[in-house]
Formats: sequence, structure tokens, C-alpha cells
Amino acid sequence: MTLNFAHRGSLTEAPENTLPAFKKAIRHGTKALELDVQLSKDNHLVVCHDHKFSRFNKDVEGLIKDYSIEEIKQIDIGSAFGDEYIGVTLPTLEEVLKICPPDLLLNIEIKNIPVIYDGIEQILLDTLHEHDRLKNLVISSFDHVALKKVQEINSNIQLGMLFYYRILNPWDYANTSGLNISSIHPNQVYVDQTFVQECKQNGYSVYPFTVNNVGRYEELLEYGVDGVFSNEPEIFIR
Repeated sequence: MTLNFAHRGSLTEAPENTLPAFKKAIRHGTKALELDVQLSKDNHLVVCHDHKFSRFNKDVEGLIKDYSIEEIKQIDIGSAFGDEYIGVTLPTLEEVLKICPPDLLLNIEIKNIPVIYDGIEQILLDTLHEHDRLKNLVISSFDHVALKKVQEINSNIQLGMLFYYRILNPWDYANTSGLNISSIHPNQVYVDQTFVQECKQNGYSVYPFTVNNVGRYEELLEYGVDGVFSNEPEIFIR
């Protein structure tokens, strides 16, 4: 069965990584959501891809980690998308978890590069435990040390290993990492049939990112990928 992820929610229809974007993806009937988490100044899990506000609000300087959650909730990041979303702010992970049906698979990416958030792994797992969301879950990161810390805290969590650049034999790297990796998440630009076959022969599911072209999506399906991350509703609801 192919499993596609709505990447940061339905970000072509609402501001990315916000409650409206996630609600739209859920209404479309997506079976899986991808979202990013980092920490506020007072250690609340904030759902956002960028470490800065500048792409959403040019008047706000500094990094997300420089602001408390109370301050973050005063920052409008929706109006840059459109007037309909004026006043929309970055959500906390807890807010997102409350709107997600239990059968919806969540891929939570720890945004630990270039900012390293000390202790984010424990905070994340504690929050997921409090909301009974430790199942039907994948935790991924480009920071493979963060994945190691997640595994040390809870070895039952499914881990997704993210790769942006091409490296030699990532399946071998995953095998020797000491991590119980369930899936490899590569940049889609270099994924070919050999890549997919080698990953699957080594026991890893393959979920390339970010696939927004239907033709490329169908090509990847022919290679045998298990699903993709996509911004395109036509793809992520399949």
C-alpha cells in the first residue's frame, strides 16, 4: 500500500505548518501528515520549518528560540499567505495533536540543524506520551544524533533517516549506525530504481521528499517507493 504524506499540511491552500493547513489536509482525507518541531525560548514545542520568522513576517527579527511561546502567539505569520489568514500564528505541537485523528500517521521532524536544541528529544517524547500519540508515528531528522537520543529514550519509536545530499550507499550507513531505522527519506532528485531496490533489500521503506509533480510521482511508484512527501493534494490524498 502506498502511503503519501501531506508535507507541512496542505501548504498550497493555507500557511504551512499551521492549524488551517493541517485541517485542510485532514479534510482532504490524507492518511499521513508531516510537520516540523523546534523549541521556543521557554521550551515549548513549536511547529515550524524555518528557524527564523522572516519568510512569514519580515518585521520580526531573530530566531524562534529567542521568543517565549507567549510572544510567539502574538506574531502573525498568516497574512503573508493571504488576508484570509491574518492573525494565524505558529501552533504548538499540542495544538496540532488535538486535531489529528488517532488513525492519522504523523511524521514529526526534529529541526535540529543549524540550531541544536538540547533536550528536545525528551520534551517531544514526553508530549507525545501525554497525548497518547507514541503509536502511528515516525520521528525523523537530518540530525541522526537526535534520532539516536530518541532511540535511547524509547526504542519502540519508528525512526526515519533523512538525507538531503547524495551519499555513498545510505542503506549501508543506516545498517551500521546502530539505529533501528524503519524508513529512509531521501531528496527525490537523486532517487532511481537502484536506490529504491537497495534500500528495500536492506529492510527500509523509502519515502522521498518533496514530490509535487504527478509524472515524477508515478515514476517513483514504478521504482517501488512506499510513498512520498508532497505539497500537492492530488498526490498526498492518493
